[in-house]
Amino acid sequence: MTQTKEDALARRIAEYLHSTEGVAETFGLVMEGAGFGWAKCSMVVKESMTNGHKVCHGGVLFSLADNAFAWACNSRNVIAFAQSASINFISPAQIGEKVTAHAREEANEGRTGVYTVTVTAEDGRTIAVFQGLSRTAGGKVVEE
Repeated sequence: MTQTKEDALARRIAEYLHSTEGVAETFGLVMEGAGFGWAKCSMVVKESMTNGHKVCHGGVLFSLADNAFAWACNSRNVIAFAQSASINFISPAQIGEKVTAHAREEANEGRTGVYTVTVTAEDGRTIAVFQGLSRTAGGKVVEE
């Protein structure tokens, strides 16, 4: 598959955001890929990320999904922020499991974008589904 100029720029934006985010380092987030309107990141669930039931804390999963969402909604190289977001938890993520968040743009019109992020485990089960609404603020994320 040939990479477009838009995909190459989107990857560069995701790499930049990943390198400047404290939460990415804190949770050990790995950028798995990025392109125009999409992004994918992963992490391995550690004991320090669990709740009282010893499964991955919902806030940690939200942060993973939110990172993929941020990279995807900034892929047009216009600074964008979350206007709103929600998450539905489907299956618990266990200590030692690698979980992956795949964000994809559903719609983009004017200053508003709609994104779905699916969080899955290595065995293919869905851990959570995140819906995000982005709002652009103007300005470039990176120089072209």
